[in-house]
Order: sequence, then C-alpha cells, then structure tokens
Amino acid sequence: MACAACACNTGGKPSGCNSQGGCASGGCNRLNTFDWLSQLDLPDPSSYDLVEVSFKHGARKGFFRNPDRVQAITGDMVVVESNTGYDVGRVSLTGELVRLQMKKKKTTEKHVLYSILRPANERDLDRVAEARDLEYPTLVRARAIAASLNLNMKIGEVEFQGDRRKASFYYTAEGRVDFRELIRHFAREFKVKVEMKQIGARQESGLIGGLGPCGRELCCSTWLTDFKSVNTAAARYQNLAINQAKLSGQCGRLKCCLNFELDTYLEAIGEFPDIDRIKTQEGNAVLVKTDIFKGLMYFAYERDHGRGRLYPLDKDRVKEFDDMNRRQEFPVSLAAEQVIVNQVTEEHTFDDDVTGVVELPPDKRKKKKRNKPRGAGGRGGQAPGSSAPSDRPAQPNQGRGKGRRKGGGRKPGHSGPDKSNKA
Repeated sequence: MACAACACNTGGKPSGCNSQGGCASGGCNRLNTFDWLSQLDLPDPSSYDLVEVSFKHGARKGFFRNPDRVQAITGDMVVVESNTGYDVGRVSLTGELVRLQMKKKKTTEKHVLYSILRPANERDLDRVAEARDLEYPTLVRARAIAASLNLNMKIGEVEFQGDRRKASFYYTAEGRVDFRELIRHFAREFKVKVEMKQIGARQESGLIGGLGPCGRELCCSTWLTDFKSVNTAAARYQNLAINQAKLSGQCGRLKCCLNFELDTYLEAIGEFPDIDRIKTQEGNAVLVKTDIFKGLMYFAYERDHGRGRLYPLDKDRVKEFDDMNRRQEFPVSLAAEQVIVNQVTEEHTFDDDVTGVVELPPDKRKKKKRNKPRGAGGRGGQAPGSSAPSDRPAQPNQGRGKGRRKGGGRKPGHSGPDKSNKA
C-alpha cells in the first residue's frame, strides 16, 4: 500500500524510504505517474496552469487550476477548493503531462472549476491526519446503522474531506437502495455532510487494497482503472482449469489478469489447424488436448474410449494429415508419427537444497489384531463348524440325558447293584 510516512524534499522525490518511489510496497502513492519533463535544465516559460492532485494516497484524483502560480512541484501537499470548503491533497502531476492526462480521461478545461489556494502547512496536515483516524470508527458505526435499518447494501470505505465537513460513503449493492433514512441517521450521528457513492466489487477492492495470489499488490489498487468484463472463455483459451476458487480475485469476481495475456494466446491458437479428428488405417483419432507452448496436439483412438495412449503430434504434421484425408489418403498409424516428449525428472541433491533436510515418507501404521467376542469364534472359543477339540472342561449340565437308553434302562455293562433282584 501507499507509504504514509514518506515525506518529499525540495527535488520532488520521496525521502522517507530513499527508493525514488519504487519500494516493494508498490511505490509511495497509487496510480503513480513519472514526469520525464521535470528533469530538463531549461524551464518552460509558458507552463500549463493546470495540475493534477491526488487525495488519500491516490485513491481519488482531480484536476485544479493554479492561477496564482503557487510554487508547488510534484509531491508537495496543497490546499484546494471544494464545494463544501477545502481539501488537502498531494500534487501528482504538473506541466504538459497534465494536458495529456486530461485528454486521456476525456476532460476539458471548462470542466475544471476549482483552484489551488495555497501550500499546506503543519496545521492542515494535522487536521488531515485526524480525519484519517476517524474513518475506520466511522466505517464500523455506519455498517451497524445500515444493518439496523435492514438495508441490502455493504459500506466498503469512508473518506473524510480535509476540513472534516464532508464524508463520502462508498457502498456496494445488488440493486437500487433507498437510503434517504440512512442519510438522516448518518448526518445526525457524525455531524457532517453525507455523500453516498455506489461502486462495483472491483472498485471496492481497489479502495480497500490487498495482496493477490501472485504476491504483489492488487492491480485495481495500484494502476488499473479500466475494468473490462472477464468470462470463463478467457480461462479456456489459456488451458486453465475451471476452478472458481482459483480463478476468482479478492473481489469475488474473475481475476482481471485473465485478460492480460488473452490476445497472445488467441494469436498462438490461430497458428494451430482447426482439426479435431484424423482418419488413419488403424482407426479414427480424436483431439484430446493442445499444448500451445510446445506446439503439440495430442490425439487418441476412438476405440480406446478415453483409456488409451495419447499420441503427441506436431501441428504442421497434423495439417499434412488433414490434407491427406481430404484426398482420401490415410496414414498408417499415429505411433510412427508421434513426437517423443522428454519427461524431465527432478533429482534431489544436497547442493541445490537450501535447508539440507530430506523429507522421509510417512511410516505405515501396523494394524493391531482385535480380539473377537466370545461365542463368535473369538479367543478361547470354537468357531462355528469347526471340529477341533476344546480344552475347556464341560459344563455340569452339558450332556444331560445322553447316557440313558430309550427304554429307560441302564447302559450295558453297568456294574451297579440291580434293585429288581431284591426280595
């Protein structure tokens, strides 16, 4: 984000970090513009009387007149006019580059209504710092008030004017919101003039700022101002997986950077033949994927039903096969025409390793033998249908009635006394 602690010296260069506006945080201001004409030895006697001033570290910019020729160079803090008082900003561009910037933004000189009053003093800077400290508590309270009124909107950012007489509330909403009652609550709560500005999701991310998956600051918060529509076709042309989580940015929409290289990919795809099927003597082959960087097209036979081998062919060779098919000539097979793709295998060496730590594979945990319950073939029991003898003693009631004969007599060979022979 923009460095709030950087001050400017007499040469118009930042002196806080001594990096000339190119620190790792993205520079000392958003939407920076380098004035190449400021280093000329001979000054321009008829310099342009309009200057560009940025507010809140480049979050908002505007053009102002300099009729009194206030001595202000790029990087100086100045006090400018506004419709409700005055504001304090930083001069971001002077000279003839302002004319080019106005032409780029399609702004004419008659639309520039306000002028620069004077250079900012210490009291003005302290007042601006106090206004910046009030913005976050005001944002939290404003969100609570909007939630209490059951409004379908989200307040993303609050910006106070330099004299603290006016506050701009930036919000996002799906549709039209009637916030007349909300403005009355804000005016009664914060004692300032309230201005509501509706913005999009990408503009909200640009105001809040943050870091992207690439590790750099968001493009919308540093240099991007023209937000073009992005669709999933841009990802398909670049052979990217349609994963909504990976293709979405901080704003919840598709990343703007998907359009940055789209023209290059479309130009490269135009060099490939528009062919999705090749007829050979072994059968018909269909196109599976295309490698734009290597210039290869991968085909597979239809009979394999997606489980067969892929044959990489050069795009020029595919064009020759297409000409042969139009002449009713068919190549023998794709195996003889395929391009051998070298598989790069990475070998671990301690010289390339910074830490010198080798990751060992996880140990496989051995499964413990669990004891089965009794009566179900467990420990000490006998499995059903098993004929193995058991070491357990028989129960007292086990085998009751097995020793008697059917007629109620005793077993043969019984040596006990016979009660029937008694007199």
